[in-house]
Amino acid sequence: MNIGVDAASFGMANSVVASTGDVNSGYWNPAGLVNVEDKQLALMHASYFANIANYDYAAFAMPLDDRSAVGLSVIRFGVDDILNTTQLIDDQGNIDYNRISLFSTADYGVTFSYARRLPLDGLNVGVNAKVIRRIIGDFASSWGFGLDAGIQFERGDWKFGLMARDITTTFNAWTIDEEQFATIQGAVEGQNQELPETTEITIPKLQLGASRKFVFHYDFSLLTEIDLNFRFAETNDIISSGFTSITPSGGFEFGYIDMVFVRAGVGNFQNIQQLDGSDSVGFQPNIGVGFKYKGIQIDYALTDIGDQSAALYSNVFSLKMDLSIFR
Repeated sequence: MNIGVDAASFGMANSVVASTGDVNSGYWNPAGLVNVEDKQLALMHASYFANIANYDYAAFAMPLDDRSAVGLSVIRFGVDDILNTTQLIDDQGNIDYNRISLFSTADYGVTFSYARRLPLDGLNVGVNAKVIRRIIGDFASSWGFGLDAGIQFERGDWKFGLMARDITTTFNAWTIDEEQFATIQGAVEGQNQELPETTEITIPKLQLGASRKFVFHYDFSLLTEIDLNFRFAETNDIISSGFTSITPSGGFEFGYIDMVFVRAGVGNFQNIQQLDGSDSVGFQPNIGVGFKYKGIQIDYALTDIGDQSAALYSNVFSLKMDLSIFR
């Protein structure tokens, strides 16, 4: 639930909490859903770790009336077809390859969103109710629940946004099949003897942003946004204390006749200790492009460019569709 969605947002280094106003707002800031004028559908796919893991996302949003809207999104991050060799050796000590099976490990996040315009002109609010499901083959699984809340305020050419994730602290309760877990212990003698914690806790996070859109000669536009990401723990973010850690991000989107888009952004600024003990600042640059025509928008983003981030680069593709084109 921390990775993000929508290639257009990735291209801007996830700096969209103030400017988001489509079906993907259910993830970034549910308050932005009030800007959805008709039913919208979004799809996204990305591969991680040299295509070992797959990250998929689908979302739907629709207005209820001129002041409110709802949305539903589903996220899956999983590794499939993992070889289970815990039963490879039978009771007589013989290797039997027919005893190898396959299993998957996957995380699922289902989010129900609601947004509404408030009587104060330009002020919108939204809430998310999240259900988290995590599965590790037949060995263990968990259920979790959480709430998000978001605010957007528009004044003139400026937009401001605040997204509070896991405001009640999200809890995941694990159920572990000790009999299945014991097969792992037997396969690796002396290791994995301790069961994992049965309760997983996700603490709240805040994302605060401001954006402005400039229009030049009617055909050209420039959307800019700067965000601050707060985590209530001491981390290696460039601003860190015992109470909170802060890392900035920024992005822009250059558009031509609301059809062709070029995006770039930078974020995830971290203090990194080198092998010689010295400190340096690492960051994650992103770029992206998009094309929109008659209610269909296709976006691409390239993240983790170069060697500034510890992770390898990832290709992200997404599709957004205004369902009114089928009428």
